Amino acid sequence: MKPNKTKVVERKYLFPFIVITSLFALWGFANDITNPMVAAFKTVMEISNAKASLVQFAFYGGYATMAIPAALFVQKYSYKKGILLGLALYATGALLFWPAAQYQAFGFFLVSLYILTFGLAFLETTANPFILSLGAEETATRRLNLSQAFNPMGSLLGMFVASRIVLAALESDKRNSAGELIFPMLDEATKAAIRTNDLMIIRNPYVILGLVVIVMFVVILLTKMPQTGHLNEIHPYHSFKRLIKNKIYREGVVAQVFYVAAQIMCWTFIIQYADNLGIDKATAQMYNIVAMGIFLGSRFISTLLMKYVNARKLLMLFAIGGICTISGAILIEGMAGLYCLVATSAFMSLMFPTIYGIALNGIGQDATLGAAGLVMAIVGGALMPPLQGSIIDMGQIGNMPAVNVSFVLPLISFVVIAFYGYRSYKFHEKGI
Repeated sequence: MKPNKTKVVERKYLFPFIVITSLFALWGFANDITNPMVAAFKTVMEISNAKASLVQFAFYGGYATMAIPAALFVQKYSYKKGILLGLALYATGALLFWPAAQYQAFGFFLVSLYILTFGLAFLETTANPFILSLGAEETATRRLNLSQAFNPMGSLLGMFVASRIVLAALESDKRNSAGELIFPMLDEATKAAIRTNDLMIIRNPYVILGLVVIVMFVVILLTKMPQTGHLNEIHPYHSFKRLIKNKIYREGVVAQVFYVAAQIMCWTFIIQYADNLGIDKATAQMYNIVAMGIFLGSRFISTLLMKYVNARKLLMLFAIGGICTISGAILIEGMAGLYCLVATSAFMSLMFPTIYGIALNGIGQDATLGAAGLVMAIVGGALMPPLQGSIIDMGQIGNMPAVNVSFVLPLISFVVIAFYGYRSYKFHEKGI
């Protein structure tokens, strides 16, 4: 197959492309410093895996709540104003971690994350279609994959901070010589002192993040952005009717729900998987960092492969690879199973932006509302992790650890994605 020689980013769009692409790293940091907090809150607040997973319900539920309002706001005003409002909400949610830690209320932390992701919903609803609009349509999916490649850079930093600065410093995660947690055995006064210390440790990165987001707000405010993507006002109802009739778009939203669910489950519960093998949280998080490094490298490789292989076909092949590795994580007990779980990230790397690009391909002025539907699909990260947490809480299912069995949920997700890749490729071959 001959490579596509059309420029991915034209010179006239280069500076705004770089500025907006930097935001991908910013929300990657928030995503992946938050995933390990499920395990941290479980211990320090002495709650179940299922209740601790409400962190993910609040975090990804914010996307579902705010995606449509964000799209309508952007449609009425502009991409730039949508990004600015998103950054303002992002900073507000992050800074609310300060009073949440003072009150030591798990519910307050959940509200803070919920507001924070109002901002992320605005950013993703706005930045993704904006990047797609900055150039030729035939290179749009490659362009979005390139921008999304910087998302795991932020994710890696978030994971590193979670592992080396947060989890490693938690007093509640100290273990005795037998590998058992000491915290549950302590008296209430000692627990209270440790809880106060640990919640402050959890709080600090979010407060610093809020200040960084304020700086980015000022940078975007002072940057001139091109008016691309939605030059004419489109009635939301008419746009919705066209989108719902579009098979590739409609099925793309479903595939995205399952992809985000799979990603969040694989990266959140890798700590519980490792914990079942007697590995402490800080060390377990290092496996997550390795997984993200693999994810990042694979994102750049897959973006390059798209010059030669149809993105739809590549999506199908990567989903099949994910099915194989996650099956290993389920069926193989011990370190080999953990290695399979880590390797799954290589196949997840291209999925989000590729599903996004395929679903929005050729929908023109409906892209703003279409993007909102795909951002709402992030609700998959809110719905399935609590279910997986409930399975893990069972401890043992038959002769297998429940944590291994719980990864059947990501397995189902990869099957759905493989089917979407196959369907979209066949439609493309037929010119549909």
